Amino acid sequence: MNILCICYEYPPVGGGGGPACQGVCQSIVQQGHQVDVVTSAMRDLPRHELRQGVQIHRTSCIRRHLHYSNTFELFTGLLPAYRTAIGLTSKKQYDLIHCHFVVPSGIVARAVARKTGLPYIITAHGSDIPGYNPDRFDLVHKLIRPTWRSILRQAKVVNTPSCYLRDLIQANVDVPVQIIPYGFNPPPDPGVAREDRILVVTRMFERKGVQHVIEALRGMQTHWRLCIAGDGPYLPALKAQAEAAGVEVEFHGYVQGPQLVKLYHSAKVFAFPSSSENFPVVLLEAMAAGCAVVTTSGTGCAEVVGDAAITVEPDSPQQVRQALQSLLSDPDEIARLSTLARQRIERFHWDRIGQEFERLYTRCALRAEERAP
Repeated sequence: MNILCICYEYPPVGGGGGPACQGVCQSIVQQGHQVDVVTSAMRDLPRHELRQGVQIHRTSCIRRHLHYSNTFELFTGLLPAYRTAIGLTSKKQYDLIHCHFVVPSGIVARAVARKTGLPYIITAHGSDIPGYNPDRFDLVHKLIRPTWRSILRQAKVVNTPSCYLRDLIQANVDVPVQIIPYGFNPPPDPGVAREDRILVVTRMFERKGVQHVIEALRGMQTHWRLCIAGDGPYLPALKAQAEAAGVEVEFHGYVQGPQLVKLYHSAKVFAFPSSSENFPVVLLEAMAAGCAVVTTSGTGCAEVVGDAAITVEPDSPQQVRQALQSLLSDPDEIARLSTLARQRIERFHWDRIGQEFERLYTRCALRAEERAP
């Protein structure tokens, strides 16, 4: 099959949705298919690149930050992405379009589908769904609500990694949603020593709950160190909070690649008390490294960790504090959760998840052929 993938974020640009898209594309290529990705250009990234068998086509847009963008920036890439996608369809016969994010990528996918007759699949990731991230995109979702619904209703398949996000989608539009979790292949163990370290890795937005970890450690008498990796608009507020609370924090900024893997493997505990998540990749990374995880119930986080973590209520620094206190004083419990985490991560290997997407593609392409005149 020939797959045209449209995703406004593709590594190294973006957060969790980008790596998920990359994982699907690379897995599909490994199964013998061809994939072209239309995505956003930035900085010194090449406009055209072949990586792991995936053809990457980067299109013009305004984007100031590598791992997050605002509403205006998102929409500057629509027309260039459409033109590039249409140009590709004139040169190659595709079987379907796989679009990641209902907006902005879905706007492009629907337009290309109307022009070419190709079927498209939508994978929703979180902030593209009303109610998931209201502190950033609530007004935008209200303004584009008819378009948003149309994109989902015209898709051949709507897919998302979690029940949590499926329920949010179906609260806004009556469409069937298929769940396929994110995949993850653990990197090699870097062989670093474990330390008495609590690690947080995320993009810095208020809903990620990093402030609750800092507040949980306020006044706690412990030699354990808190390390926070990531960047974003909420970072200055977190630094000010840590200073005011008298909590010593190692702020590492944006970390990726081997350095990030070493951070995960050097930590005994990973904390991620986000109030709204789909299927966070950082939890997969922490579990693969054998961290004992503290995260939130009632969100996509709980679906990732299952019984291999301690879960707390969202927006509850007191429960985060209780969870951390219980772990920091109990090395046996840390070891038990570490073992469970490594066992659970095996079910998310990309070999397995990629085969699910291949079956989804085949069904979608066959339906399109059956309906063709």
